[in-house]
Amino acid sequence: MSNYSKADFSWILRNPSHETWEADNLFNVETARRARHFHRQLPSFRQTPLVSLGHLAQMMGVEGIYVKDESQRLELNSFKVMGGSFAIFRFLQKKLGLPDEKMTYKFLISKECHDMTGTLTFASATDGNHGKGIAWASRMLGHKCNIYVHRDTSQARIDAIRMFGANVTVVDGNYDDAVRQVAIDARDNGWEIISDTSWPGYTEVPTWIMQGYTTMLLEAQEQFAGMGIERPTHIFVQAGVGALAASVIGFYASLFKENLPKFIVVEPENAACLFLSAKVADGKPHVVTGDLDTIMAGLACGEPSEIAWNVLWPLVDAFLSVPDYVAARGMRILATPLKDDPFVISGESGAVPLGAFYSMMCEKDVTKELIDHLGIDSNSRLLFINTEGNTDPTHFRQIIWDGCDPVPKEYWTTR
Repeated sequence: MSNYSKADFSWILRNPSHETWEADNLFNVETARRARHFHRQLPSFRQTPLVSLGHLAQMMGVEGIYVKDESQRLELNSFKVMGGSFAIFRFLQKKLGLPDEKMTYKFLISKECHDMTGTLTFASATDGNHGKGIAWASRMLGHKCNIYVHRDTSQARIDAIRMFGANVTVVDGNYDDAVRQVAIDARDNGWEIISDTSWPGYTEVPTWIMQGYTTMLLEAQEQFAGMGIERPTHIFVQAGVGALAASVIGFYASLFKENLPKFIVVEPENAACLFLSAKVADGKPHVVTGDLDTIMAGLACGEPSEIAWNVLWPLVDAFLSVPDYVAARGMRILATPLKDDPFVISGESGAVPLGAFYSMMCEKDVTKELIDHLGIDSNSRLLFINTEGNTDPTHFRQIIWDGCDPVPKEYWTTR
């Protein structure tokens, strides 16, 4: 079934095939354990919290709302470093032809390793957080880094990348233009691309990046087990090119293939390439063009990852396309918790799934079909991933303090 409707956001409902072959191949639990084994060796690594918003869950009429808070990941304020660092590890491992037991962090920073590899230059395009993660990992391992950003990237995000020693080039175009330009310049200069966006002939590194994200999912599942919860019943996940969404959904599909959670993908309406692909419904990824103008900088992508799409298409139950104020609403909900629910610092891309869920539940007169399709009720346990913290302090204050991107009055909370 495929439906298209509208409240203050749009959705597509699906009865997916639930084929898990791609998920099993790429995101099985052994792959996640391999990624975590590497990440645990990184200096200052620690598990990020899975917080429970019990009072908000009660208000929304569900059993539980849980947020995996990646704003506390290392010193990067974002989950992205998990993918970039693991991809660099796997790149070096393939280059050197060494087994996992030899490829320790201690070895990677050793003179022996550098004598074998020489000083490399890693390069990537970014909306901010991925580039910062690549810059951080490159500096930690003693290599160079060149990062390309699009013209609308905020100065705060550019400065954060440069803080970790990378050279930053601003491309006069959108994110996808930056991806194309770094590919050209890397080829001409002998740089090694560590991109989370795939294209024909370039799939291995993006796959490693997505596999690197599974560390946080393995953590989350173990944290659920510690609460006596087998699994979340619903997972709302944000998407740009789809790499994170495929990692999250692929991991849970591989782990619970006989009893899948409901999977919901959320995108900004001005960069909803997965939503468009689902709407076309021919099983292929489709491109959104234009400026991709959205406050959700980390999701401002017009070209889906084909690898990610092949995981998502048989598994996603609903695709949502939302305006910017839904993300701003999510930020304010997390920043002003009910009663003794924990306070969560979230950027625009991190908060949009919760904002979308809240909007859905507050507009039941027009979203009943969506809610019923997903089976959201008093027994539902929902997982959200706060992918980033306050990565653009000025815009964060404009939203939280000054009310930037307000919710239109007709959609104000009435409960």
